[in-house]
Amino acid sequence: MSYHDIFTLIIYIIIILFAAAEGAFLNLCIERLPKEQPLFCKNRNGNRKENFSIRHIAVIILNVLCHIFVAWQVNVMTNPARFIFTALLFSALIIVFFTDLKYRLISNYVVIFIALLSIPNYIFCHGAMGTTLKSHIIGLFAVSLPLLLIERLSKGKAMGRGDVYLMAAGGLFLGVQNILVAFIIGLIGGLIAGIIVRCKTKSSVFPLGPWLSVGIAVSSLYGCRLAEWYLTITGLERFFA
Repeated sequence: MSYHDIFTLIIYIIIILFAAAEGAFLNLCIERLPKEQPLFCKNRNGNRKENFSIRHIAVIILNVLCHIFVAWQVNVMTNPARFIFTALLFSALIIVFFTDLKYRLISNYVVIFIALLSIPNYIFCHGAMGTTLKSHIIGLFAVSLPLLLIERLSKGKAMGRGDVYLMAAGGLFLGVQNILVAFIIGLIGGLIAGIIVRCKTKSSVFPLGPWLSVGIAVSSLYGCRLAEWYLTITGLERFFA
């Protein structure tokens, strides 16, 4: 084993340990942010520990797997900055996924975190992502404005305001092309989930945020390739050449 292989192994071990520790913090956020409880003090029951469940293990494992996958996809050894910002995005999206799934609520704190994360992500990674400042600014409004109109016209019945804010922050992070890809993925996932919920419970009410967060996560890594693939198979690439 070469020194490079040993160093790479050490880096991945550090990533795994950090992701596991971060997963415990994510569980705290999932439990307390929707209830507007402080993160770093005793809860209302008078203790700092939450009731441990299978979900806690799932969040930790999911966060570890996401960090490893992101490190592999972006090549953490050559793109450490992109790995850091993308891994943090995934962690924030894990919070969104579980809080919206359990409480039907997307925390504004998490959305603001994603929006703020987009600033250093653009500064350090826009070259690797192949995006421009104009793309990120347009991405802020490309999906969120139509969703806001739908939310206002339906008076919150079609979707929540949290979905609007999430796609605004996601668009600022990803850029216009990738947020459109993320939205399509989220709609497909939401449609499938809605059909399953409808068949099982006869209810048409279900959270869209978890599937939008999945779309943002997928698009952060594969958005450009998916967009190019779609334009190629539909023959639309000649209009964008």
